[in-house]
Amino acid sequence: VISCPCAMGLATPTAVMVGVGRLAKNGILVKGAQTIEVFAGIKNFVFDKTGTLTNGDFKIKKINYYPENLNGAGIGDQSPITNHQSLIKAMMLKMERHSSHPIAQSLVKELGDEEGLPKVTVSKIQELKGQGVMAFDSEDNELRLGSKRFAGANFQENQAALFFSKNNKLLASIEIEDAVKPDAADLMDYLRSTGRTPVMLSGDRASKVNEVAEQLGITRIFAEQLPADKLAIIKQLSADAPTAMIGDGINDAPALAQATIGVSLSNASQVAMQSAQIILLNGNLDRLAKALAISTATLQTIKQNLFWAFAYNVVAIPVAAMGFLNPTWGALFMAFSDVVVIGNSIRLKGRKV
Repeated sequence: VISCPCAMGLATPTAVMVGVGRLAKNGILVKGAQTIEVFAGIKNFVFDKTGTLTNGDFKIKKINYYPENLNGAGIGDQSPITNHQSLIKAMMLKMERHSSHPIAQSLVKELGDEEGLPKVTVSKIQELKGQGVMAFDSEDNELRLGSKRFAGANFQENQAALFFSKNNKLLASIEIEDAVKPDAADLMDYLRSTGRTPVMLSGDRASKVNEVAEQLGITRIFAEQLPADKLAIIKQLSADAPTAMIGDGINDAPALAQATIGVSLSNASQVAMQSAQIILLNGNLDRLAKALAISTATLQTIKQNLFWAFAYNVVAIPVAAMGFLNPTWGALFMAFSDVVVIGNSIRLKGRKV
């Protein structure tokens, strides 16, 4: 009777149940009970930049047009420059409507609707994750809208984030603005104070990534990475230490699945959320610090529960074996050990973390 292992059996599930409930009340959804225990031991926190550390609500700062390269795209060379610009804008808008990337969605919103723009024919539209969008016009010219490397490596624009090309000839370059989330800096300070390492892993240009990293004090940076590159980096970091990947885009999904723990935002793509084990509601980064604190407290509670369960058995079993304990008292003490473990788990519900 006295050696009944009920307390040891209740030690972990009761603490995890309370921990998961507290996480949910704080807007943090967890897939799988074991996720809490694993998350508490994460050492590397790898962040995507666009839409994760930044708002992802892009504004067009400037569009530079190069109509001299537009020949053969469906409008005469003698047409006014404004017509050239409208045609380029119409083609970019039609292509970006087929992309799920946060930059593309923001550009569609910024560029407006197609009313007042020339009618264009764009076919065979294909999105290449982490690179851009490719299509063909009515004369079978290849159109590319995306990173410099994707659209054409010979472009000399330094400030532009996106490039629109026809047959590798530059038609337009787009300069965009995106602000860092107000709670990102506090999160980085919290991670460093608890001995964790923040890392930035982005497909964006090095200059933009370095600018955000400098604001947040992040020293380990990987810029201009394709989805396959992100996967390899996460695999390497996970081999060195438990690693969490925090991202929101389709191109982050493989890295989220590869990481020890994948963390996604509730406003992320469906693929990203399905690949993650933790989802932060409303896209608030401060919930990540709360998730880490609650997970750490839950793991501490599990260890406390196991200590008291084993301590009870170590003391009580020899006493019973020597004949100093009758079955009635043994049953009461066994039940009391269960109450202690359950009570310690419930204490986690209101514990300050």
